[in-house]
Amino acid sequence: MKNIQLTIFTVFISLISIAQDSTITPSNNSFDPNLIKNENYEMSWFMEMDTTKMEIGKIKTEIKRIKNNVLIITSVKMNQAQTKWVDTTLVRINDLKPIYHSSYNQQRDMVLNFDELVTGYYFDKKTNIKSEISEITTSSYFDSNIYPQLIRWLPLNNKYSKIISIFDYNPTAKTGVIKAFIKNVGKGKMPGNSDRDVWIVKVTDDITDNKAISTYYIDSNTRQIIRQEMDMQRRKMVMELVKP
Repeated sequence: MKNIQLTIFTVFISLISIAQDSTITPSNNSFDPNLIKNENYEMSWFMEMDTTKMEIGKIKTEIKRIKNNVLIITSVKMNQAQTKWVDTTLVRINDLKPIYHSSYNQQRDMVLNFDELVTGYYFDKKTNIKSEISEITTSSYFDSNIYPQLIRWLPLNNKYSKIISIFDYNPTAKTGVIKAFIKNVGKGKMPGNSDRDVWIVKVTDDITDNKAISTYYIDSNTRQIIRQEMDMQRRKMVMELVKP
């Protein structure tokens, strides 16, 4: 009887260990900080429907190494909007632990300061209501705004799959520590360019209730994101790197 109990206990501990190893957090992270470089790049944002492909905006990303931190600024300009959507994220370079995140657009302003307690504010411009943020967290996580960048810095290989622990704040949906899922990774060629080797990474997350599948095409040599596709039911959006 004791042997059976010991076997069950051992299996239980092994399952816990496997679950922990499969989840990437700042305290359990295998990314390569040497892949993080100062860079500026721009992507064109398209909506695809049937055989129609229409450009709807541009996305500019700036990444800076500042002493012991990494600063990421993303600016989105939609063709039909007068103002830009600007997100700023600051993380520690050694483990990508979040420090600060701000987001400003036509619908709302948001500021998050990360510590054991996540503080800041959320200002809804439609209702003109400003809400103070004070969220207790008990686990390690990344800012949700950095995980698309984190993917390109991971030790990708064929059939690689991981869970990424992220924090996201959305008062109309989910708030708190949730998950993103790297479902599959494979080596392939860039669509339309058979000479360019890429990692093809398929990802989903709790932000979209796992209903949207994002596919990243990442240059296997430079780790630059060349193309991103987002399939959400009958809609498809595509972001393509603008050549300098």
